Amino acid sequence: MARKSGVRSKSTQASRKQSREKEEETFRKLQERIESYDPLVDEKSVSQFSDLPITDSTLKGLKEASFVSMTDIQKKTIPLALKGEDLMGYAKTGSGKTLAFLIPTIECLIRNKITEFDGLAALIISPTRELAVQIFEVLTKIGKYNTFSAGLVTGGKDVKYEKERVSRMNVLVGTPGRISQHLNEAVGMETSNLQMLVLDEADRCLDMGFKKQIDSILGHLPPTRQTLLFSATQSESVRDLARLSLTNPKRIGVSSDQEISATPDTLEQFYIRIPLDEKLDVLWSFIKSHLKSKILVFFSSSKQVQYTYETFRTLQPGISLMKLYGRNKQTSRLETTVKFSQAQYACLFATDIVARGLDFPAIDWVIQVDCPEDASTYVHRVGRAARFGRQGKSLLMLLPTEEEGMLKRLSANKIEPKFMNIKQKNKKTIRPQLQSLCFKDPLMKNLGQRAFISYFRAVYIQKDKDVFNVEALPSDKYAASLGLPGAPKIKIKGGTAGKEKKNASRKLVELAKLDDDGEQQQQQQKNKDDGKVRTKYDRMFERKNQTVLSEQYLHMTGADGEGTDEEEDFMTVKRQDHQLIEEELPDLSVPVSKRQAKKALSKKASIASKGNPSKLKFDDDGVAHAIYELEDEEDFKKAGDARDQKAAFVLKESEVMNEADVEDKATAREKRQEKKRRRKELERQAREEEEDYESADDNDNQLTADLDRDLEYSEDEQPVAKKPKWFETQPVRPAARDNLVEIDEPETLEDLESLTARLLNG
Repeated sequence: MARKSGVRSKSTQASRKQSREKEEETFRKLQERIESYDPLVDEKSVSQFSDLPITDSTLKGLKEASFVSMTDIQKKTIPLALKGEDLMGYAKTGSGKTLAFLIPTIECLIRNKITEFDGLAALIISPTRELAVQIFEVLTKIGKYNTFSAGLVTGGKDVKYEKERVSRMNVLVGTPGRISQHLNEAVGMETSNLQMLVLDEADRCLDMGFKKQIDSILGHLPPTRQTLLFSATQSESVRDLARLSLTNPKRIGVSSDQEISATPDTLEQFYIRIPLDEKLDVLWSFIKSHLKSKILVFFSSSKQVQYTYETFRTLQPGISLMKLYGRNKQTSRLETTVKFSQAQYACLFATDIVARGLDFPAIDWVIQVDCPEDASTYVHRVGRAARFGRQGKSLLMLLPTEEEGMLKRLSANKIEPKFMNIKQKNKKTIRPQLQSLCFKDPLMKNLGQRAFISYFRAVYIQKDKDVFNVEALPSDKYAASLGLPGAPKIKIKGGTAGKEKKNASRKLVELAKLDDDGEQQQQQQKNKDDGKVRTKYDRMFERKNQTVLSEQYLHMTGADGEGTDEEEDFMTVKRQDHQLIEEELPDLSVPVSKRQAKKALSKKASIASKGNPSKLKFDDDGVAHAIYELEDEEDFKKAGDARDQKAAFVLKESEVMNEADVEDKATAREKRQEKKRRRKELERQAREEEEDYESADDNDNQLTADLDRDLEYSEDEQPVAKKPKWFETQPVRPAARDNLVEIDEPETLEDLESLTARLLNG
């Protein structure tokens, strides 16, 4: 047995050695093909993934994921990335940049023989959670036949759960904030063996305020690494980042003098000129006329997304509605992304968080309700449609003040959308329905007010003042189009540091607050040391109310210097004292005559000139309404013909009466049964009492007979007359028995005559 085991072990070792030699030979041949690759000569001959010098396991994963032919950016970048070069890739949106960096990443790990014990070897950074999830899903599909481990880390997940496992990952895909947090806090996360760094949508990472996080990440990584930077646009900030993180990079894609990459060739682009107060009406009419389409609608703020989604969902246009924005929960965002990707006909309201990198299949229309901040944002928004050669359309809504400036900036980047004219007969207004919703539901009204303020904020913070002019916006008309009774009063506080504050670490903010409190205490101690006298008024103004609602109230009103929402820090509702107009105030002077005094003191005389008083109720805006308000004649006519309304009312009341009749009949039946039970109970009690009475009478008769027989009366004592019984007063009826009649023996002549007369008459 020992010999056989030894023979088997030797044969196993030989087979392992042979497989290693075969694997090394394969890697050597692939490396020779990679080194001999000439982009100028071989680029035209390479059209499919099978033509690339990559391993069989990667080819198998690509084939099962239905990736066969390569796009232009993939042909240019993958061979150079396999050589180990640093790359700056620029290409049209929807051109397949994800595979352009995933395939070199996988091949780099395979050639370096990375295992789960080697720690972090590849790091992929994306600006949004949805894009990170999409990259991770593609990675798991094409790398399923490899042995290395991969992980996804994004905000909104359990940090402790990720910290326990992140140190064992070979490939890490995530957002800048969460990756920076793990590099700073996770124990055992080693980056000395890092081989590959990928920055996807680098310009978007910088635009979203992640510059500090990216700088922190680069500080943890070794300089001897390969870096791939991909973006759809070129900007000065991206060039600065490339100078810091890349070594002699190869620029692939558009030329350096072209600032913005072109839109897809299969995309039809349109724009309309529209007033601000008609945007929701046009959007509603468009959705109602395109129910058999897949539509993506962009707004400039999350509050507008929430308000439009809630109102349109209540009005029910006839198509599935969805919403997606940054402050939504992570689980809800992923669920919405999957649903919209799988839906055939749907409408998604979203912010610019969806504008980068996400691949939603077969989008028919991209609607931009709010003007994009620049041409780059426009390119990314419309790039969600017409991806990978498919057909698609886009529609841009421009205000009259935005039209000239925005079209000029698009034209400078070789983008020429066509003007579309909207027929007035096809446009339907939903303003009355929105007003009704805001009047009935205070929460809906609050959403409308927040949407109003957030839109003005989004316009105010834009850098291009030639296109965006907040002073030219018709606030009253826009508020009326949202269904609001009036435009909320807003106060601009200034500052555009919202993105940096939003992405700042909460722990650092708390430490800063503690530092401020410490400085305040030091200042108070210094005042004491200086000998300054603090009066009771000073202590009163320095005192902080510790009741339950004080801090919430200060936070709500903004008295503590902070707002309830970071997005609304630049403006708050302006609170002012009411201005009193003396002409409108009642006359409260002392009466100077008896007639005025009588009128002032008499209730009847005071209401004579004002009419009878009536009770009123007040709505949320403080407007008084009568308790019973009659319906307007126009509303009554809109409801339909009077006869039809009468018939419907009679039918409804008949149903109510029928239900009431059923209940009344059941009640009456119960009452009858109760009366019947009560009557039977009374009869039973009467029978029992009668039986008791008859038994008592029999006992009395027997006792009387015994006394008459036994007692002896004295001579002067007369017996007391006995009261006859009820049956003794009845006349004696002859009983017929054997044709005999029993009679008493007559004692006198009168008795005999009476008997004779009775017998003769009988």
